[in-house]
Amino acid sequence: MIVSNLQNSQRIEGLHPMFGLLFDYVKTHDLLHADLGRIEIDGERLFINNVNPECVAPDKQVLELHHDYIDVHILLEGAETIGWKALEDLQNEVKAYSKEEECALYSDRPTTYVNLLPGQFVIVYPEDPHAPVIGHGKIRKLIAKVKL
Repeated sequence: MIVSNLQNSQRIEGLHPMFGLLFDYVKTHDLLHADLGRIEIDGERLFINNVNPECVAPDKQVLELHHDYIDVHILLEGAETIGWKALEDLQNEVKAYSKEEECALYSDRPTTYVNLLPGQFVIVYPEDPHAPVIGHGKIRKLIAKVKL
């Protein structure tokens, strides 16, 4: 898991060939006021889901795990907490991995929490089980999907 803010994104852009394209797009478009939904940048290799979810209590959120994509959670408005737990410590699968949904779910409690403010982001790799959208009220965020 990597936590940073948009003004420092250049420091991590070399970690994946699509990160530079992603952060350039986010910095040059007003996505807070854009329509909700999927934003195509490079087909299935890089796209963004612009969402406005209602946050949930920590004990109500499950950990999710992906195989084929890196998630980049970028907060635009509100406050969000994202939980994390080490992959090797997962024990309670509630939904097996589905290739179609590109996700498995676990009811384990996170061991680490990151609090995000607008302009900050979290990068979670497939080895990073994470529980997003923890908090109170509605938020506005981007969930970029970066193909491995």
